[in-house]
Amino acid sequence: MLANGTPVIARAILRDSFFRPVDGGFRFIDGQPLFGPSKTIHGIVLSVLVTSLCAPLIGLEWKIGAVMGSVAMAGDLFSSFVKRRFHLPSGSRATGLDQIPESLFPLLVCSNSLSLTALEIAVTVVIFFIGAVLVSRLFFKFDLRDRPN
Repeated sequence: MLANGTPVIARAILRDSFFRPVDGGFRFIDGQPLFGPSKTIHGIVLSVLVTSLCAPLIGLEWKIGAVMGSVAMAGDLFSSFVKRRFHLPSGSRATGLDQIPESLFPLLVCSNSLSLTALEIAVTVVIFFIGAVLVSRLFFKFDLRDRPN
């Protein structure tokens, strides 16, 4: 949740003044943006930094936090890439695609380090899915998002 919520909160606090799209406005061969304007370099960097710093607070090494944050952001970029291929605008809702890769990918990458079973991964993804939907609605309610995801 930290990895995915940090960019949203950072953008709300800092506004758009420091944020530049990670794709630099590049368009893929289909003419659509690679990721879109809401995926920013600062958002990714802050996400990895916050997850790295907070990992020790829950008993994990900072390196695991860095990996989790990095791979969660890779999952988020993957989701955005797929959504752009379906011509969905940046910030649009795609239930499942908006939540599953950014929770599943880091769990799979860190499954050995964290000794996670397939059942634990599945349960965590379901919990993340529900939590992400609820937090997204809270972010919308407090004007941190334009619309809930």
